[in-house]
Amino acid sequence: MGIIELILIAVGLSMDAFAVSVCKGLAMNKTGIKEPCIVGAWFGGFQALMPAIGYFLGAAFEKYITPVDHWVAFILLGLIGAGMIKEALSKDDEETDDSLGIKGMFIMAVATSIDALAVGITFAFLIEGAGRLIFAFAAIGVTTFILSAAGVKAGNIFGVKYKSKAELAGGVILILLGLKILLEHLGIISI
Repeated sequence: MGIIELILIAVGLSMDAFAVSVCKGLAMNKTGIKEPCIVGAWFGGFQALMPAIGYFLGAAFEKYITPVDHWVAFILLGLIGAGMIKEALSKDDEETDDSLGIKGMFIMAVATSIDALAVGITFAFLIEGAGRLIFAFAAIGVTTFILSAAGVKAGNIFGVKYKSKAELAGGVILILLGLKILLEHLGIISI
């Protein structure tokens, strides 16, 4: 897995956190630098931690999954992407508040990073080398931090106008990456 693919995965995974951050910003009367940084740190930290946990879970079961790793990556990324697209197209409005308390932020950070746990499982089969693995975790965390902080500001300024578009784009990116992994492994394409 190349750097471009890792960055695209980082952007795709961060779209849930971005969407929640937009809602969080919408609920706030006024934001300075502190609020976006708090939200970014929570979401970015969990988005970096969860794929690491997933990686170690995947590595523990590597001998069982290696023969079908490309299918695992395809299915997991496809399901995550489809879920994001379904949520983007849903008419349900999520309620949010402007609280940055530990309990509320913890719950939201975990909820928006579950998909990163699943992606981390695929990393056990797709990424070789500690340096590239650390880069992947860092890229996901930093990208999510930046987009979440920007989401709080954007939500505070513009409202939820772009929330569903961000989730839709993230879902499409993850599905296309899963398809690319499968097609490369099957020898249909080589990019």
